[in-house]
Amino acid sequence: MNAILFLIGIQEVGQQRKFSKEEKQDLMHVAVCTLLAKIGMYEKVGTDDEGWPHFELIKQLTPLSREEQEEVLKEQVVLYFDKNW
Repeated sequence: MNAILFLIGIQEVGQQRKFSKEEKQDLMHVAVCTLLAKIGMYEKVGTDDEGWPHFELIKQLTPLSREEQEEVLKEQVVLYFDKNW
């Protein structure tokens, strides 16, 4: 799942270069926000000067177990690739 999130983050940022460890974590965060924006949890509020998207949390989901969280992300990954490819 981490590799898939990393690839989605790269796709969303639109940069192909060597990333630092911190940037790799940021890419995965961008991916999670992008995926959860589709179900109304986050809203993209803009892009910074370096081209990185920024999101705002707009709705909390009810607490989910780790397995349930991963299931939600898996569903959104499938929808993301279905829509973007």
